[in-house]
Amino acid sequence: MARMRIEPDDAPTTRLSDGSIARVSPSGFVSGFELVVDGTPQSHVDLDDPTHLHFEYIARMGAVIDRLRMPGQPLTAVHLGAGALTLPRYVEATRPGSRQQVIELEPRLWDLVRENLPLPRGAAVRVRIGDARAGLSRLPAGLTGAVDLLVSDVYSGAQTPAHLTTVEFYREAAALLAPDGVLLVNVSDGPGLAFARRQVATVREVLPEVILLAEVQVLKGRRFGNLVIAASAARLPVEWLPRLMAAGPHPAKVSQGAEIEEFVRGARPATDADATPSPKPSASLFER
Repeated sequence: MARMRIEPDDAPTTRLSDGSIARVSPSGFVSGFELVVDGTPQSHVDLDDPTHLHFEYIARMGAVIDRLRMPGQPLTAVHLGAGALTLPRYVEATRPGSRQQVIELEPRLWDLVRENLPLPRGAAVRVRIGDARAGLSRLPAGLTGAVDLLVSDVYSGAQTPAHLTTVEFYREAAALLAPDGVLLVNVSDGPGLAFARRQVATVREVLPEVILLAEVQVLKGRRFGNLVIAASAARLPVEWLPRLMAAGPHPAKVSQGAEIEEFVRGARPATDADATPSPKPSASLFER
């Protein structure tokens, strides 16, 4: 039987611009805290151990990040969507000296996180308020062509807005990347994976080298969940794959090459003219 999340009455909360309620609460399952927006878990943060990546899709993103450049080498990173800044904290902890920019739409969300889940002292993380796509053009000019890691993990409630899923958007984002920089995209989808297939096809229009990471049953389209697209203009080294598989969480699947071709067969890239938001999950998905 599913166990409902129980939130402490005194958990810090704020009302966002769309009327939804954001809350920071101690995790009821592991150490650390969760940022929850209208019942949808958005982030998990462990202030005592920023390398603790509890959400499975975030752990898979972390496994890719670990393979960028040399271990421990500082990165230049841009994160679209702040949440509770789980990945910026991870990059700061594992690659001290990294320069990171974050674009977050909701000032009240950032205020809630900053006050209750503060960043480590001295972390070089700049948070900018505004729409993720519009904010790309307002980043420092020196970032163009110089970003090692670009993460797109933007949700309005439980859905990614349509304008952040298109060929035009990914072209604007990819302009920031260094020649071998990597884009990571969090995609949520359910049975059939129509949205995810279209997203992979869309990203491939801009960055031809693509791998896909997900839990096996999600990748087979048998249940709703998160898939991670990793993409680059440069070849993604095949030696990544055994390490990514071993890094878990398990059971994990990493698709490449012919598997990606089959995954996107018949899928039409999304454009500004015809894009749709990601599908909304059932509320029961987040019952535990």
